[in-house]
Amino acid sequence: MKYLLSDLKGKHVHFIGIGGAGMSGLARIMAVQEVSVSGSDFKDSSVLSGLRAIGITVFVGHSAANVMGADFLVYSSAISRNNTEMLKAVEMGIPLLGRAQALSILMSESKSVAVAGTHGKTTTTSMLTVALQSCGEDPSFAIGGVLKSSGANAHKGTGQYFIAEADESDGSFVEYHPHGAIITNIEHDHVDHFATPADVHEAFEEFTGTISEDGFLVYCEDDFGSAALGAKVTHCITVSYGVSADSDLRLDEIELLPSESQARILWKGRSLGSLILHVPGHHNLLNAAAALSAGLLLGLPTAGLLEGLSMFRGTGRRFELKGQVHGIRVIDDYGHHPTEIAATLQTARRFASEGRVLVIFQPHRYSRTKAFTSEFSRSLDLADRSWILEVYGAGEKLIPGVGGHTIAAEMQQGKFEPNFLTAIEEVVHVAKAGDVILTLGAGDVSSLAPVIVEALIKKYPS
Repeated sequence: MKYLLSDLKGKHVHFIGIGGAGMSGLARIMAVQEVSVSGSDFKDSSVLSGLRAIGITVFVGHSAANVMGADFLVYSSAISRNNTEMLKAVEMGIPLLGRAQALSILMSESKSVAVAGTHGKTTTTSMLTVALQSCGEDPSFAIGGVLKSSGANAHKGTGQYFIAEADESDGSFVEYHPHGAIITNIEHDHVDHFATPADVHEAFEEFTGTISEDGFLVYCEDDFGSAALGAKVTHCITVSYGVSADSDLRLDEIELLPSESQARILWKGRSLGSLILHVPGHHNLLNAAAALSAGLLLGLPTAGLLEGLSMFRGTGRRFELKGQVHGIRVIDDYGHHPTEIAATLQTARRFASEGRVLVIFQPHRYSRTKAFTSEFSRSLDLADRSWILEVYGAGEKLIPGVGGHTIAAEMQQGKFEPNFLTAIEEVVHVAKAGDVILTLGAGDVSSLAPVIVEALIKKYPS
């Protein structure tokens, strides 16, 4: 059954796994729309504390009692169907909503733009949100990362727009039916759900089919998968972006600097001026070009969009500087696919200048590690030295013979080190002024960055 936002108002909605980035954001938006919200998570966290602060009832641990009184139950794809709260909801006949279904309900009364792609969607969603805000708009947004400018990953705005990150990992992004969409790139990933590259392309093709006929698709001309799909879409306006001469919005005169990047923007052959970013990397210029294209299609002023993009300072865990001690910079990044890692390390190389790039990498999921072992090895060898942790399973069962050691075994400059503390001790021991230390991965490796900063402070007291 298709629900509307009006169906939720005045009701009690319970979230299983409310502490997750996506789920907590939806809970925040829902809580300010005449909906009583509660939720549970496996362990306490700062996210849960933040939800309690705005009046959301949060339970630590899962129990059938937690769903009593709920009218709807929202769950993420990470939640097992055997979860005790899920089973109780089924027993009581409480309607179940996947995260994507819940988000589609929240988007349904707005002019929505969904940002999809194997890589770059969090940053692109964030860039488009900030660009719209710079134009005087107050869009609603739901992002898989935290905007540095506001410290939030979700917001219920007063304006007509809703900007949402569209996660393709389980194919549920076909629920959104957006007015407009961005596809940054298409590559094989989430091999636990998509067995082949063809399966991924099929899911994205189904997603583009849900775009409104009076809406638009923005796609990357430089990416083979995205360009091939964009060429097939005929039911709505399509606009391409990239450095390719065939792009509708083209980047040229590109300048990549250690901490920023810039390019000239050509819109269908006409110069729109300069795009100046205070975040580094060629990939971020492409992300900004996507956001700019969507903003132009929404009818917003070029100057305001460019100003907003120049004000963008990044999102949490996307090449995020966590500290600098004795000229050693510690960066945390979410990259967990070989293509993302290669782009991040190329950016880190420019950022380090004459210094070295030292990496602590945590593989994410056994299935991804098995599928892309050689690709991980080649990408990580772009660093000067890498310490490879054990796989963060993310709920997956162990695959015999697959682990961090399989990646390290194919590397020239990699060492398998499953012990977090040993990895920290070794990287701090070898680091010297000018080096960049990068904690990399989608699991709990991010918790190491502040520990590394503290260890460096002890090593080099001021």
